[in-house]
Amino acid sequence: MEFTFTPIGFVRGGGRYPQEAPRQACYADNRGVIELEPHRNFETAAAELAGFDRIWVLFVFDRNSHWTPRVRPPLGGMQRKIGVFATRSPYRPNPIGLSAIELTGVRGRKLFIRNFDLLDGTPVLDVKPYIPVADSFPEAATGWRGEVQEPSIQLHFTENARRASSWILSHGGPDLAETARVQLSTREMDTRRQRLQQRAENAWVLAFRTWRIDFEWISPDEILVTAIRSGYEEAELHPDAPDPYHDKELHRAYRRLP
Repeated sequence: MEFTFTPIGFVRGGGRYPQEAPRQACYADNRGVIELEPHRNFETAAAELAGFDRIWVLFVFDRNSHWTPRVRPPLGGMQRKIGVFATRSPYRPNPIGLSAIELTGVRGRKLFIRNFDLLDGTPVLDVKPYIPVADSFPEAATGWRGEVQEPSIQLHFTENARRASSWILSHGGPDLAETARVQLSTREMDTRRQRLQQRAENAWVLAFRTWRIDFEWISPDEILVTAIRSGYEEAELHPDAPDPYHDKELHRAYRRLP
């Protein structure tokens, strides 16, 4: 038996790449919009939704290409793999996700959201209201999750790193401050799933796309992002060099900054 679904809309906002997705919506710090498709009377379907603080969003993991029966969750120093049905992993037999997201407003076909763990362009399959009396069970057992601790890392930025991130974002590049927050403060560091390199005892580099984020551990639960820099070598930025990611002009401009 097979089923075919058509998206009712798409997420606008958030990161573009899987590494930018918050591990859960409760760890997100962002704003965006779910734009429902036109000519399907969806503005009528969403008319009474504005009175809810949260919505359930069913969506497609459209940037995943495979599934696996066991995964290693990115928290608690997990040394063993867990059956995928006992996790929120995106590597599922049917690439369908479910997330409880804050709803801040409804205007026609636009659902305004914040603190979500979806990527820009994510296809949305359905929207349902979050009803606390039916959907919240705080005393429910949590299986293996009760064996591990949630990461709790405070992230700080030097003024230069904060300024660099803002400049790159304002000129069309990725949000590297948010990437650092997602990758370093809400999950266990793991060289098996993150592009990490240790440079000194407490100094590390996180690679994201063609950028590099330098950071230091200043205490067991605090990280300081010290610099953001281009991941290209000087020769790679020659005007005649190939530009497969179409971003070298941004890197050239960044390197010209005083």
